[in-house]
Amino acid sequence: MSNKIDILISKEQLENRIIELGKRIKEDYQGKELVCVGLLKGSVVFISDLIRAIDMDLSIDFMKVSSYGKGTDSTGVVKILKDVDEEVTGKDVLLVEDIVDTGLTIANVKEFMAKKRPNSVKVCTLLDKPSRRKIDVKAEYVGFEIPDEFVIGFGLDYAEKYRNLSYVGKLTLDKENK
Repeated sequence: MSNKIDILISKEQLENRIIELGKRIKEDYQGKELVCVGLLKGSVVFISDLIRAIDMDLSIDFMKVSSYGKGTDSTGVVKILKDVDEEVTGKDVLLVEDIVDTGLTIANVKEFMAKKRPNSVKVCTLLDKPSRRKIDVKAEYVGFEIPDEFVIGFGLDYAEKYRNLSYVGKLTLDKENK
């Protein structure tokens, strides 16, 4: 038996929403020095499409953080494995995340980034799962609010697989993989 994937958000829905987000971000950051910081690895597909939809000068950088390991549930421990290379003091930082789930990761990263004294730190997430919040944190830019399902595709993974799917799908593990 194999794992089952049901499409939750289609390729076309993703493309259209990312264009809308890009327009909003451009309006909000016009005339500012914007640094988009992608959280590796999950945000890579999203940030690639998002920055092309933001029609203005900007720079990008990446951080690598971990809270999931190889399972489907957050460990609750957030580790910063790679910091940004770019100086962000006095700039506007937009943290780009694949999914905000418990809120622990993004809250920790926002706090960490704020210590670098940027003008602002805001969050853009492709997916928001508010039903799983353990800490009250909100993203200023949200692609889609989703139910409490384990999702993969468009950068999101299960044990480093499925990131390359062009859609977001709900993953149901077969009995052998649970």
